[in-house]
Amino acid sequence: MTTTAPIAPAVPARSTRTVLLVVGILLIGANMRASLTSVGPLLDDIRLDTGLSSAAGGLLTALPLLAFALLSPVAPVVAMRVGMERTLWGALLLLTVGIVLRSTPVTGAIWAGTALLGCAISFFNVLLPSLVKRDFAGKAALVIGSYAATQTVVGAVASGIAVPMAGDEPDGWRLALGFWAGASAIAAAFWLPQLRSTTRPQHARAAALDPHPEYRSPWRSAMGWQVTAFMGLHSLVFYDVIAWLPSIVHDEGISETTAGWYLFVYQVVAVLSNLSTPFLMRRFPDQRTLGALCSTLILVGTAGLLVAPGAALLWVVFAGLGAGVALVLTLTLFGLRTVHHGQAAALSGMAQCVGYTLAAAGPVVIGALHDATDGWTVPLALLTALAAVQVVFAVLAGRQRVIG
Repeated sequence: MTTTAPIAPAVPARSTRTVLLVVGILLIGANMRASLTSVGPLLDDIRLDTGLSSAAGGLLTALPLLAFALLSPVAPVVAMRVGMERTLWGALLLLTVGIVLRSTPVTGAIWAGTALLGCAISFFNVLLPSLVKRDFAGKAALVIGSYAATQTVVGAVASGIAVPMAGDEPDGWRLALGFWAGASAIAAAFWLPQLRSTTRPQHARAAALDPHPEYRSPWRSAMGWQVTAFMGLHSLVFYDVIAWLPSIVHDEGISETTAGWYLFVYQVVAVLSNLSTPFLMRRFPDQRTLGALCSTLILVGTAGLLVAPGAALLWVVFAGLGAGVALVLTLTLFGLRTVHHGQAAALSGMAQCVGYTLAAAGPVVIGALHDATDGWTVPLALLTALAAVQVVFAVLAGRQRVIG
């Protein structure tokens, strides 16, 4: 008598794998900003302890962005050869090493560690949207919004507790920055089951049958460049605010601790818009209105800091709301403007390569302008002008088109 193996247990197994994958994605999201946002409130302490100039301090905050720019085109190639799950796990290990090294009191370690953690995060930036398009195609905006909110929440907490955690010791910043190595190590441990998992959703298995489909390169597409410009401009403003907001408001008479909490507010407000963006996107036939809205909010925030810095907390709220929508919208556009997860990874790599090159220049230029003018008027005027340009590219990138 022939018997047939039961198939019912495969459903719970697949469900468990999906839950573990979602949690793993959220844990990676939790590590995508904390090691970066914790630097801004401590930048003055780091400069005093290490003797860095304002421009060098800007370069330190820009170094991860340079790594994003250089390695973003490499990430899809590595993932294709090694596998997406293994690449992400390796990046988590690299992040842990980089955070530890950055906090080590050895000459040059702060630069080497910062470069390594930037390399690790660049792989997260590029591969997570592609992974979501592959395994959660029908709920991509929701999953992206969830991990974007997670990274924003943890990033906000990191900036808020940085100064209290550092304490009064001159090198207390090392402990405050090194603390986040524990979070990345936990994420790496939790990601281990993904390395041996062979189960895939049906649509992902079908896509895997043709892993190298023909598609137009985003580098040769006007839409690819429009998405890239939108991503680069909002990232430039975001990382400038992360790097210099505490110093800007501190120069207005706000204490260092309170300045750190201003940065916390900036990011917590962004969480609300992170979570609301997937639902707002359903209200419009395309993404032009939402892109224009978030870019205008960022413009109002930067202009407000320029003309009325005494009301900085209000402008931080405007800028944070815009930044939260812009982040989720950009990551979702990588999928909406492409026809395959491989093309999505290519667009993600291109946008983050060019975009983070622009963003990396921001903190350095802002620091240099501050040193040259001994004030924040010129730097903030530049940011306001760039935010205005962002509105234009947000509308262009928001049109309902795909890269053929």
